[in-house]
Amino acid sequence: MSDVSQEQVLKALSNIIDPDLGKDIVTLGFVKDLSIESGRVSFTIELTTPACPVKEQFRQQATELVGAIAGVQDVHVNITSQVQSGKSGVTAIPGIKNIIAVASGKGGVGKSTTAVNLAVALAQTGARTGLLDADIYGPSIPSMMGLADKEPELREKTLIPLENYGVRTISIGFLIDEDQAVIWRGPMVAGALTQLLNDVAWGDLDYLVIDMPPGTGDAQLTLAQKVPVTGAVIVTTPQDIAVADARKGIAMFQKVNVPVLGLVENMSVFVCPHCGEQSHIFDEGGADRLGEKYNTEVLARIPLDIKIRENSDGGTPIVASLPDSDQAKAYSEMAGEVARKISVLNSRKVEIPIVQMG
Repeated sequence: MSDVSQEQVLKALSNIIDPDLGKDIVTLGFVKDLSIESGRVSFTIELTTPACPVKEQFRQQATELVGAIAGVQDVHVNITSQVQSGKSGVTAIPGIKNIIAVASGKGGVGKSTTAVNLAVALAQTGARTGLLDADIYGPSIPSMMGLADKEPELREKTLIPLENYGVRTISIGFLIDEDQAVIWRGPMVAGALTQLLNDVAWGDLDYLVIDMPPGTGDAQLTLAQKVPVTGAVIVTTPQDIAVADARKGIAMFQKVNVPVLGLVENMSVFVCPHCGEQSHIFDEGGADRLGEKYNTEVLARIPLDIKIRENSDGGTPIVASLPDSDQAKAYSEMAGEVARKISVLNSRKVEIPIVQMG
């Protein structure tokens, strides 16, 4: 029986090309802990996100390529991940690698539902995920995350996030009475958001999803000033008025040097709960036209479906309560696309600047 060398194994694995980064997994340094013993080869492929959509394809390719080497009797491939941060130096919030702003130009387009299902879907892949409800005037995350009756612990002037569905969560809604109206001017909103970002024991997170208030006001500017945001997801509906407002959101993030990861077209079609027929009650193609104008991809099209609404109102995000449904799969695929785009951004090792604005 011929001996199997490390060089042979690495040469075989160099045929596996990461489709997003455009290089082979050996050159990228993804291959770890290579061991060869009596024809048995084992190694780890360390990806840049647990949400990598091609990880099982990599496993299969690696098994076949290494298994074809003369003398190899058995191949064991372990898939792990180490989420990278694209920011050099110390981050504004220690321990948090990537910050994702989920925003919309106007209210009522399903932004919070998108943020919740994005966060839970990322957590389901094994990513350490947090969720910050930055919608100071209309916090809905506590109810959507099934945490409406909970209060976070205050430990040495630091809030301890509540956790459900594997997501560490903080909201102003935990700290005020649900019937109390928040009547604050801009500086108070900015101060509250800064505290929710910095005076919370987030721990080590791969992704912090921030549910932004609608529009392009104080909260968005505070976020851009205080935190190096990795990227933004813009939520819209197909109708012209929503798309027009989403356009303003894209322009705002571009102005403060925050990359737009893509668009989510919510309520893309209405699905009849009785017959399953689909109707474009909010028009169609709006997100496509917007994406073409700004060279931005449509990450997902989410239907207007009663199951999504019922599960959101009940505090059970659909990706957790009905993970095999088409609706949940759409959110999970969106999460994979968001993670993929962040990995590509981070691979460029470009510092995301903290914008100073007057």
